[in-house]
Amino acid sequence: MDRFYYLFSPVICVRFSQMKRVYIETYGCQMNVADSEVIAGILSKEGYGFTQDLSEADVILVNTCAIRDNAEQRIYGRLGLFGAHKRQRSSAVVGVLGCMAERLRTKLVEEDRVVDLVVGPDEYRKLPLLIENAFAGEKGIATRLSRVENYEDIVPLRTDGVSAWISVMRGCDKFCTFCVVPFTRGRERSRSLQSVVNEVRDLAARGFKEVTLLGQNVNSYRDGEYDFADLMRHVAAVDRSVRVRFTTSHPQDMSDKLIETIATHENICKYIHLPVQSGSDRILKLMNRNYTVEHYLRLVERIRTAMPGVSLTTDIISGFPTETEEDHRMTMELMRQVRYDGAFTFKYSPREHTKAWEMKDDVPEDVKGERVFEISEMQRQITLELNRKLIGTVERILVEGPSKKSEVEWMGRTDTNKTVIFPRTNEVPGEYVDVLIQRCNSATLFGNRVELAGEWNASTRVEAVA
Repeated sequence: MDRFYYLFSPVICVRFSQMKRVYIETYGCQMNVADSEVIAGILSKEGYGFTQDLSEADVILVNTCAIRDNAEQRIYGRLGLFGAHKRQRSSAVVGVLGCMAERLRTKLVEEDRVVDLVVGPDEYRKLPLLIENAFAGEKGIATRLSRVENYEDIVPLRTDGVSAWISVMRGCDKFCTFCVVPFTRGRERSRSLQSVVNEVRDLAARGFKEVTLLGQNVNSYRDGEYDFADLMRHVAAVDRSVRVRFTTSHPQDMSDKLIETIATHENICKYIHLPVQSGSDRILKLMNRNYTVEHYLRLVERIRTAMPGVSLTTDIISGFPTETEEDHRMTMELMRQVRYDGAFTFKYSPREHTKAWEMKDDVPEDVKGERVFEISEMQRQITLELNRKLIGTVERILVEGPSKKSEVEWMGRTDTNKTVIFPRTNEVPGEYVDVLIQRCNSATLFGNRVELAGEWNASTRVEAVA
């Protein structure tokens, strides 16, 4: 799967004082965050309450990612802490959910005495029964993959907020040779267009101002005659004040119809995450990416022609088997040509069951590290240069909440997904405000709120009235 951010997210806290309390930790991509909300919805319907305090938990669930080895090692570290909690609260149930559960299955239950149940991404409906059995002393495993499960009838449990993740499809049929997702999440299947539209409508009625449509490869979404561009168009029409984002895209399936749809709908954000993985055609072929660098660059050109101010980000894997210094330099050259707004760069990590597992992991770890560092440093400089070009412009910001560093400042994001910090006055989360950008670093824009004399547009500059 492309585009992995490592997240730690305790689930929504909903209190039911006389009910068993569940504590959920979430690691991995946004899909796992959305899955944790589905899990909470299933358990809430069965009478469970939730806590963000581990010491109060009767049930501890960790929703895992298996995309890289260090992610799994991190989970094993957490299981040690959960074991200490279990020794103090002997009746507590510990469960491992998600992709790591699907991949390791019996090993987790047989070799780790802390774990009581192991549940894969397609078996969450069984959680209430498995938990009850675990309270009675019975360990459980449910990891069968499904060709039809999409949880579209489950209402995810969310607190009211500004932004929401919506899973619109599950699984992947691409079988990139480095990726374990087809083996941990199964084959592609999509929710109905109407079920997604209904969920967005409900969120808009609750005051949410941004939705992100999720899938391992959302570009291949299909509901009968409707494709992903049709879904985006219908979602955007629900409420024009609600921003619409999506992730993640496979370059092979980014159609001209989708590009046009994004370009022509004002509330579809002009931000596209377009994983390239490598700038070498030889490596791309070994990865089974099914496109060339030339194809990718033509796609970037079409996107930027349709949306001149679009923000592009990517994923890059460094040190794939047989990657040479020349291959690495080709990736660096691609970055110079595209000039991404951001890049998520990872050292190649062999995963069992994948085709690349059979290849020799022949790039030394220190070389992988050096290449990741070079790529990251180049991207940091490119991002800084692009951010500096925004100094003096006015950006429309969706206020998300207080800055992490100061309660007297707000944090929000631009349409193009850039983080902006500005002094707090009388704004509230979920409000759109205009901010004059005055300084920046490679990660963040800083400015002050302004009141515009006329209508805002993407090219608004210092003519704004402070």
